Parts: sequence; C-alpha cells; structure tokens
Amino acid sequence: MTRAFIRIKLFATLNKFMPKDGADTVSFFPGMTVRSLLSQLHIPESEAKLIFINGKKASLGTELHPGDRVGIFPPVGGG
Repeated sequence: MTRAFIRIKLFATLNKFMPKDGADTVSFFPGMTVRSLLSQLHIPESEAKLIFINGKKASLGTELHPGDRVGIFPPVGGG
C-alpha cells in the first residue's frame, strides 16, 4: 500500500508529540482515521479534545485523505 502525506499542527501541550525532525508533514496510509494518526504519533486519545481537518471539526473516526491539514487541540481548562 502506498503512503500519502498530511500536514499536522499540534497545539499547546500536544506540541511535544510533533515528529522529532520538526517536520509538520507526516506520512500515513490512505484510509487511516484520526484515531490511527494519534496512535502513530503516540498521543493518548484522552489528550485530543478538539480535532479539525481542513478547518472543519472532525472526530476520532474521521478518515484521512492525502493533503489534509489536521489540527489537534488538548483539553483546555479555565474559568
């Protein structure tokens, strides 16, 4: 199966899970879901509160496509 690429942006405390080479582009297999991406990046599901793909809210089960832009936010506290 051929790998494709997506761009990721991890916000706040999730930034520590960015690839070590500092790249914001990661490879994945077409048909993978956001849940699979989290696993690939070693991000606990409980740490991914808000997920956006191409600027639209998505869920853990959303399928990824080549060229997608994925933004993931952690839970935010405050008052």
